[in-house]
Amino acid sequence: MTSLSATHPTLLNTLAPGNGLIRSAGFAIAGSLLLALAAKAQVPFWPVPMTLQSLAIMMIGMAYGSRLAMATVLLYLAEGLAGLPVFAGAGAGFAYMTGPTAGYLVGFVMAAGLIGWLAERGWDRSPVKALAAMSVGHVLLFIPGVAWLAVLFGAEKAIAVGLTPFIAATLLKTALGAALMQASWMVVARRSQGRIDG
Repeated sequence: MTSLSATHPTLLNTLAPGNGLIRSAGFAIAGSLLLALAAKAQVPFWPVPMTLQSLAIMMIGMAYGSRLAMATVLLYLAEGLAGLPVFAGAGAGFAYMTGPTAGYLVGFVMAAGLIGWLAERGWDRSPVKALAAMSVGHVLLFIPGVAWLAVLFGAEKAIAVGLTPFIAATLLKTALGAALMQASWMVVARRSQGRIDG
């Protein structure tokens, strides 16, 4: 049975222990900048561009844990709402956030929270569990995204433009994210072993 409380330190807490407000704010800002950069690495699809953001969301969730990951994504959304050019398109502000990508933005928060919650229970340390967690995270991201597109354009078109074109890239990003997380933990283990041997 999975515990409701965190049972494993996240990658961030292992590499940079602590829980102060300034520390958390600094990492949240860094994560929001990573999301903004990932938004700009894109293939221009309509009405939803293909970006590296879902990969960044999964990595932030696994590395940061649930609360800090969700706070990071909410900060990113607040930056966009304030008019900063952090989104994939040229737009920003309230109009952009209620447009075709609105459901995916909601999905970002949900996916980051779930992935972080699973990481706090050790799912980031097993290749199979990390792959499963990131798969579920991507599904959770797509549910509100496609649902909102269905409201705007109808269900058939929503699936055609908001899901189908992204399946192959999502599978690749899921596998890449799980591999990057395993590689990160291997580096941490080697550093720890080096300290012990030294």
